[in-house]
Amino acid sequence: MGKSRSILSAAVIVAVFLCALFAFKAEKDPLHKRVFNISLSESKDGVVGKKVIADKLYFKDGKMYSDFLGDKFGYKWMRYRINRDSIFTDSTDTEVRMLEVEGSLTDENNQTVVIYFETVEWDIDGTIKITKNDKLKRYYDFAGREKGGKPKKPKAKKTNKMIEVIPAGEEAKKVHEESISPPGANQ
Repeated sequence: MGKSRSILSAAVIVAVFLCALFAFKAEKDPLHKRVFNISLSESKDGVVGKKVIADKLYFKDGKMYSDFLGDKFGYKWMRYRINRDSIFTDSTDTEVRMLEVEGSLTDENNQTVVIYFETVEWDIDGTIKITKNDKLKRYYDFAGREKGGKPKKPKAKKTNKMIEVIPAGEEAKKVHEESISPPGANQ
C-alpha cells in the first residue's frame, strides 16, 4: 500500500508540473530565426561616409550576430533585449508590429559594441557604436529589410463551382422567347 501511494503521489506531482509548464509557456521571441540584409554607413564627426557595407544580421534564441562585426572586430553572438514591443494600426488600417531592441557586448580588450535598432514589420533601422575605454571608436548607421522581403499575403482558397452546361441553341431560344412575349404574359 505504501509503494502504490508514493507512485500515485509522484504521478500527480509530475502531472501538475507538466500542466504548470504548459500554462506558463512564454511567448516565442519575435526575432527568432529572422535574417535581415542591411547596409552599413560609417559616420565620422557627423559626416556620413560614401562607402556602404553590405551585411546580414541573424537572430536566434535571444542572440544576434553580424557578419561584418564578426569578421572585422571578432564579435560573436551577442545578447539583445527588446525594450518595446507594440502593435499599431497604420494609415491603411493594417496592424503593424514595431520592436525597439538594444544589444551590447564587451570583449577582453575593454572594447564594447552597442547596437540599437527598430524593426517595423520587415524593415530595420538602427545604429552601431563601438567604443574602447568609453571613447567612441566607430559609429555606423544601418537600414535594411528582412531577407526574402515583404512577406506574401495568404492566397484566398479556391472554391469548386459547378458549371451548368447548356446546349448552344437553348439559351438563345429562351432569351428570344422572353423578348417576344408581351409584358405580363409570363405570369
